[in-house]
Amino acid sequence: MILVSACLMGRKVRYDGAAKTSGDAALARWRQEGRLVPFCPEVSGGLPVPRPAAEISGGGGEAVLAGTARVLAADGTDVTEEFLTGARAALAAARSAGARIAILKEGSPSCGSLAVYDGAFRGRLVPGRGVTTALLEEHGVAVFGEDRIADAAVRLRALERP
Repeated sequence: MILVSACLMGRKVRYDGAAKTSGDAALARWRQEGRLVPFCPEVSGGLPVPRPAAEISGGGGEAVLAGTARVLAADGTDVTEEFLTGARAALAAARSAGARIAILKEGSPSCGSLAVYDGAFRGRLVPGRGVTTALLEEHGVAVFGEDRIADAAVRLRALERP
């Protein structure tokens, strides 16, 4: 089983009320095989759709987990607790499904695996991981962005070998 960002599966759960549907063939095949567990940590954490954009301020997802960084909405609201709640729910969903791989939306303050926005709402990406990605990886779930699905397929094949 593979945990996957719900927005990549066409669900309109992003902050702006949109989806970011992926047309990747492997993802479509896994969907047909019933291997995907669509999940949105931000909605599961209690945030509405639509909602103000949010970015991590003071570090990356690891820093949020450690309590040294916060997740702030563009209107200044502190949404750290919602992001932590959603990350814990994502981990629970992955564990419940037996998912050891996740394909999540790159750039998201929850789901980014290689980059997140810099916390200043300037549209600038910086290297880092989102809150959910950091928690999942801390617990052995390999996370890949939607542009690295081929890498996820390689990992999946390795996990399926006896």
